[in-house]
Amino acid sequence: MDTVGADAPVTPILGLDAATTARVLATAGRAPSLHNAQPWRFRTGADHVELRADPARRLPVADPTDRELRIGCGAALYSLRLALAGAGIRPLVTRLPDPSDPELLAVVRRGAAMPPTPEQRRLLEAVPRRHTNRRPFSDVPVPGPARTALTRAAYEEGAWLQLVTDPDDLAVLGRLAREAHARQSADPAFVAEMAAWTGRHGGHDDGVPASAGGPLPAPNHPWVTRDFGGPAHPRPAPAAFESAPLIAVLTSHLDGPRDDLRAGEALARVLLTATAEGLSASPVSQLVEVPDVRERVRRSLARDRPPQVVLRLGHGVPVPATPRRPAADLIDPG
Repeated sequence: MDTVGADAPVTPILGLDAATTARVLATAGRAPSLHNAQPWRFRTGADHVELRADPARRLPVADPTDRELRIGCGAALYSLRLALAGAGIRPLVTRLPDPSDPELLAVVRRGAAMPPTPEQRRLLEAVPRRHTNRRPFSDVPVPGPARTALTRAAYEEGAWLQLVTDPDDLAVLGRLAREAHARQSADPAFVAEMAAWTGRHGGHDDGVPASAGGPLPAPNHPWVTRDFGGPAHPRPAPAAFESAPLIAVLTSHLDGPRDDLRAGEALARVLLTATAEGLSASPVSQLVEVPDVRERVRRSLARDRPPQVVLRLGHGVPVPATPRRPAADLIDPG
């Protein structure tokens, strides 16, 4: 099983030994989440693992309904499923099993022994290489086979990935992104919340380090990027970003906790597929965090399905990893 390691032993789960259990949980903990808040925890039993939301890691200004929190937990669920498959276990998942316990998002049990497929091995190998890349991409187009692989990855997880190629649609999304960015940047509560989780300088195992930020795009560039450097780490001068990024909109059937969770599973698989295809990705979160802008994104794409995540995809240079909590710290003692 080729995956990230772990810093401390944990109680074995689902018939695995302690070392493999730690690697499985560490892999789940590599999932993406808003501001790298890592809003998940795992409660383990003799024959199951519970995935639970961690309310202490909410971002109530950017994400007042916990939609992005559940998407992040869904990404952790897919990563857990993938890691178990890499360990030779077919995971059996029950999503939202108890309406009276909204923090309980999924229960995973052990199915039949089954070797991982070549695709699962390929995606598992991509886990330690998948990092959000906020830096400029090249103008080399994303090839057709990679585009097909990305849309298939979302579809097989019960979601849709719309690749936006129409120039008029891209122009509309660019304008909406700039509008949403300006509105969030003018909100002192939003700015304070983002500052609490980003621009960090060592000593943290969560949040976004200053080193993960990127340069400013040129003032006339059609897309915007957030400043994750913080006041002690000013952003570099404007750089030449790609002229035509591949913008992808991940959508779900409906809005609601179950759809949020499935969108997160699809997001994790899409991002790992992108990494395996040699691509980089970064979210354009402004488009789905401002409610009326999110609704206008849905209408502008002439779809009934709600947008859950918007991604910028392309060919980028390698970037450093963001910190992660050790596997032992992910376990909820109950």
